[in-house]
Amino acid sequence: MRQTLDGLAKRPDASPRALQGRHYVDQAYFAFEKQTVLQNGWHCVGRADELPNIGDYRALRLLDEPIILVRTENGIVALSNLCRHRGMPLAEGSGNTKLFVCSYHAWSYRINGTLQRAPRMENAGFDPKTCALPSFACTERFGFIYVSLSETPPDLDQDLAGLHEGLQPYDPAAYRVVHSAEEIWNTNWKSLVENFMEGYHLSVVHPITLHGYTPTELSKKGPSGPGYTSYTAHYPDHIPPRGRGAEGLSEAQKHASYLFAVFPCQVVSISPSLLVSLNLMPVSAGRVDVRWTMSVYGDDLDGETIKDRIALWSEVNREDREKLERMQSALRSRHATGGPLAGPDYEGTVRDFLNWLARQDRLYL
Repeated sequence: MRQTLDGLAKRPDASPRALQGRHYVDQAYFAFEKQTVLQNGWHCVGRADELPNIGDYRALRLLDEPIILVRTENGIVALSNLCRHRGMPLAEGSGNTKLFVCSYHAWSYRINGTLQRAPRMENAGFDPKTCALPSFACTERFGFIYVSLSETPPDLDQDLAGLHEGLQPYDPAAYRVVHSAEEIWNTNWKSLVENFMEGYHLSVVHPITLHGYTPTELSKKGPSGPGYTSYTAHYPDHIPPRGRGAEGLSEAQKHASYLFAVFPCQVVSISPSLLVSLNLMPVSAGRVDVRWTMSVYGDDLDGETIKDRIALWSEVNREDREKLERMQSALRSRHATGGPLAGPDYEGTVRDFLNWLARQDRLYL
């Protein structure tokens, strides 16, 4: 299977091909991905404005790790959501707190992870300083929160070199979350990344929801880098700008949506007034948990328009999910050998993603 990835990466640009079906259904291969590209990569886990106040927290699971995101005086951190005594989860859901108190034996932890109190622990040699909650690498870019489970995560700025320039005119950190939803998609995580990041399917799969605004024929491949790819979905001439957006936007940017993927598991669409991010949490070869957020720039959109956009994107996601789940059910076929890809403007982003997978694969040989 590794030879297949390497072979795809070495194919001439004029004849790219898709990945074979077994890469999407084989559980042993997923276990390899989990221990390599997924464990070591940066994962988007939300927006910074979802935790605006000191003590705001949200519990989540990333691969096999239960995590607490919490805003401290020094910014947002990612702590292990496991009591250091016997392993009981400390928090669930979201809220605001000064202490995380274990519901099992009442050990309590400050929001920076240090142990505040452990009742009746007068044992000789017990040292509270050795019982702080472990933390994970956590950083913010573009208003997003990224977490890596690796002790030596890749250089995110190096991986996203070039994406900063493409996003800067939008002022992405200024967008504010107005909606979030969690869904289970019975498909492979790679299929979802590929689907979101290609314009080839837009007019076919989304004839009512998207074709009128972003028809396939107006898709244009954008820049790519060591850890990302992008494309622009241009609007037809008769479609007006969808909101004012930031002052730095050009007229061309006001008449298009910019879509990008931060590998391995985040896909995003940003336009002058709207930012939609799908954060993927792979569970198995055939399941990925999706948390998607919708954010709005300033007061560009009123309440009714926001409701309409939420309904629109919910339907777009439903349409994509239905197609991907049907495809997943067939990819075990001996004939799922990976067909030819369309040209750069339509599926060049898929080629970028497969090349990235091949590079990661070589890192862990």
